[in-house]
Amino acid sequence: MKINITLFLIFFGFIIIYTGCDSTTGIDTKEIPSSNVSFGANLAPVFLSKCANSGCHDDATKADGISLTSWVGVTAPTIVVPKDAENSRLVWSIERISGVAPMPPVGYSALTTNQIDGIKTWINEGAKNN
Repeated sequence: MKINITLFLIFFGFIIIYTGCDSTTGIDTKEIPSSNVSFGANLAPVFLSKCANSGCHDDATKADGISLTSWVGVTAPTIVVPKDAENSRLVWSIERISGVAPMPPVGYSALTTNQIDGIKTWINEGAKNN
C-alpha cells in the first residue's frame, strides 16, 4: 500500500510540475473579441506569455531592443503604427512577412490566428492603453 501511495504522489507531483512549466497553458484558448480589443485584458497576457516569458522580449533581455512587457514597450514607434496595422513591424513579424524576422521564432509556440487578428484589430482601433 505504501508503494502505491508513493507512486501516486510522484505521478501527481510530476503532473503539477509539468503543467506549471508551460507558460502558454490556456492562453491559446482565450478568445479575443473582433472589436473593442483591450490591451490589458486581451493582449497583455498574450505578450507576457508568448513573448516576454520566453526570456526574449522581457525588460531584462530586450531582444532586438524590444520589451513587450507593457503598453509603452509594445507601442514603441518602431514597432506599432496606431490605426495602421498593415504598416506595423509587429504585424509583419507575427504574420511572418518575408524579409522580417518571424516572431515568435521557429521552435517557440506561435500565435494563434485569433491572437494575430486581435493584435491587428487593437492596432487599427488606435493601439490604446485600455
